[in-house]
Amino acid sequence: MTNQTLRFIRRGQPVTLVNVPPTRTLLDLLREDLGSCGTKEGCGEGDCGACAVVVGEAVAGRVEYRAINSCIRLAHSIDGLALWTAEDLAADPLIQPATSATGQQPTQAGTLHPAQQAMVQCHGSQCGFCTPGFVMSLFGLYQNQVCRGEPVTRERAQADLSGNLCRCTGYRPILDAAQQMAALPAVAVDEAALLKQLDAIHRAPASKPGATPAQVPAGARPTAYLAPTTLAALLAARATHPGAQLVAGCTDVGLWVTKQHQDFAQVLDLTRVAELRRVERYPHHIAIGAAVPLADAFDALVADRPQLQGFTQRFAGLPVRNSGTLGGNVANGSPIGDSMPLLIALGANVVLMSERGHRELPLEQLYTGYRRNLMAPDEVLAWIKVPLPVEGEFLRVYKISKRFEDDISAVCLAVRLQLEGDRIASASIGAGGVAATPVRAVKTEASLRGKALAPATLDHAIEVLRAEFEPISDMRASAAYRREVLGNLLRRFWLELQGEPNASLETLALEDLA
Repeated sequence: MTNQTLRFIRRGQPVTLVNVPPTRTLLDLLREDLGSCGTKEGCGEGDCGACAVVVGEAVAGRVEYRAINSCIRLAHSIDGLALWTAEDLAADPLIQPATSATGQQPTQAGTLHPAQQAMVQCHGSQCGFCTPGFVMSLFGLYQNQVCRGEPVTRERAQADLSGNLCRCTGYRPILDAAQQMAALPAVAVDEAALLKQLDAIHRAPASKPGATPAQVPAGARPTAYLAPTTLAALLAARATHPGAQLVAGCTDVGLWVTKQHQDFAQVLDLTRVAELRRVERYPHHIAIGAAVPLADAFDALVADRPQLQGFTQRFAGLPVRNSGTLGGNVANGSPIGDSMPLLIALGANVVLMSERGHRELPLEQLYTGYRRNLMAPDEVLAWIKVPLPVEGEFLRVYKISKRFEDDISAVCLAVRLQLEGDRIASASIGAGGVAATPVRAVKTEASLRGKALAPATLDHAIEVLRAEFEPISDMRASAAYRREVLGNLLRRFWLELQGEPNASLETLALEDLA
């Protein structure tokens, strides 16, 4: 087996590399192989954002920009994309004044991008270590908001910078810089030229004479990075290489590489499978492909259930949501994975596929133990099917963590009731952080189903819920705390069902930004 050639666009030019091991991270490629040390190495977990870069992909005739964490993103995953680091913004000939079409000259090399200039003018940097990552998140915000003529609100800036940590400057001047960008002379990526370049590297042969070899670590083995583009090719590759490590956004597998120093003989990347990159809408459900980024999957869920907006923004930071996929989060099966309690409460099913055929089952039945599932070696999780809202549905999902955002849950509880007058027609409850897997609270559901909306119904359901699971004590919370919180969250749900105002962390945090 040989390593796949890696090709991408940087500073307006194609870059071709060979001999890049499949588990090489994008951050290591930049710093060690290409000598671009402006992108910083911080936590190595995708938590601090010092390593943030922006990738651009051709989608439906335009360029889609996403800020991602390079520390846990595998280098080969950017094959066929454009890449920007903090060092590239003033050196990219494709970034030009927005009025250049009228005859204005391209930006002079070395001119700061508005994301950089605003940070300078607003004093948004002190030690500077986190600054390159902030600048890249701001660059992504600039491309997605300012270049489209949309204002950068305080709330939007806070959301887009949710994956960046600063321990010395404080966020006020950085948020000021996010809003100040639009007041500076406008620039924009020449997307027409970039699209031509992206098309050219997609059409180029798989190997190119004279390609630059990456700095291969001593003793590295010739291994393969498989990236099929069709579902049929993915299933064939999975059948032929059942031992290959299946990856999507690598927001968890990346930690196996950076923290556990794992190496894989083969990597099978499903994120380029066209069929699995779609959200499809049907009369009674939506089907979310396993390769759909979390940010897009959550947007699809929020479109049908706007009350989920605050919760989805608390799922990690934006760079993680831009890389990670809903399929990966579900297949990972972590007991503290926040999407699964919600999907369980929504009655979601998963579709498993192989060359032998496909099968569908409720999401909660996928798991057999801690991070274990019943998928066969030749199967992949292809789709998550989520029912659409029904009349009389009341849904809430709660995340309890030590920080408002970019933190792991101690407890996550999702509750969905379907009401018929003052009677509970059906109940669906998903919980995380209270067992070895994400779980359905079947006993509590039974205690609610068919009952009247009465205080006695609530009190009994709280007792059942607190006794239904055997949570453990760990660094995030004690078992007793988790049991107490489960009951308290169900009471909170009940109060909101009765029309009480939602005085939650989400609403308080948004008020603080005003």
